[in-house]
Amino acid sequence: MEFLCPLYGNSHQQPVRIRRIPDMAKPSKKELLKEAVKHIDIKKINGKEIIDAYRKMSFSSRDTARAADIFSMSLKDKKASVWLTLAGSTSAGGCMQVYVDMVKHKMVDVIVATGASIVDMDFFEALGYKHYQGTTFIDDGLLRSLYIDRIYDTFIDEEQLQACDRTVSEIAGTLEPRPYSSREFIWEMGKWLSKNARKKDSLVQTAYEHGVPIFCPAFTDSSAGFGLVHHQWHNPGRHVSIDSARDFLELTRIKIDSGETGLFMIGGGVPKNFAQDTVVAAEILGKDVPVHKYAVQITVADVRDGACSSSTLKEASSWGKVSTVYEQMVYAEATTVLPLIVANAYQTGAWRNRKPRNYAAHFS
Repeated sequence: MEFLCPLYGNSHQQPVRIRRIPDMAKPSKKELLKEAVKHIDIKKINGKEIIDAYRKMSFSSRDTARAADIFSMSLKDKKASVWLTLAGSTSAGGCMQVYVDMVKHKMVDVIVATGASIVDMDFFEALGYKHYQGTTFIDDGLLRSLYIDRIYDTFIDEEQLQACDRTVSEIAGTLEPRPYSSREFIWEMGKWLSKNARKKDSLVQTAYEHGVPIFCPAFTDSSAGFGLVHHQWHNPGRHVSIDSARDFLELTRIKIDSGETGLFMIGGGVPKNFAQDTVVAAEILGKDVPVHKYAVQITVADVRDGACSSSTLKEASSWGKVSTVYEQMVYAEATTVLPLIVANAYQTGAWRNRKPRNYAAHFS
């Protein structure tokens, strides 16, 4: 198609013939949600060989190797329970199976996570949905018009997320109307998945089957929150609610019962602080418990702004939360080093001699 327009800057305003280039075809939803994210299998990579090499290097490589050694030490310590804290989007980014294998191979006794990691990502995939490889170089307005949500370079179908919301609402509708800890509600989600999952081997279902409690102290900041809003809207008089103080008490009881503990922290945020705070909470209850003996944190947060997510483990020691004897900060994007650390632990085999703690049974 051609059209005439005046030539800019021409005093005689002579028309110029211009050929219009047709708009490029916009990609369809089907085209954008095409390549599913594949979750890495730590049983198929040689993490030990890489960690052994890292141990002789410098910078983040050596930090990663020391973190791997501390994590392995916590697995060898028969007196210590191991707690995984999980924040960020590593589950959506391809590490979902890593966490499942940690539970299956007795590398973790307690999980403290964001609601998004547990519900929007893990439970979401258990329903048969997927996360997709996307790109940052795209018009987010276009994504919104197609009902596609973006996590950096990962895409999610918003319609499927809303189906996840409704499933949470349906589960809530089957329960006795009363306050629940997030641990208790997630346990019910695992029970539901044991009969209804379209994708087996989710973290929620695996933790349910292995007696590993999952806590989400900010549970409603997730797809679960939308589901519970829907549930309470339709059941204003009698409904399920989440008791976050009960979460704190339950996790503190685990700390009191366990004594020695090791923290393996992915990211920061509420899960990190919630797990660390159990030492202080126990003290307030008049219980003399040791600080967390082992502590590894993988993060990219900057320490200079004073925020809790970026606070170092040494800083946490000033609050009486962790020991500085066996602690290591690893400043790396977690999907790049987490699989190596866990693969190393799997291949060195300390988990084989661990006895499951089955803390979930404490709340039966």
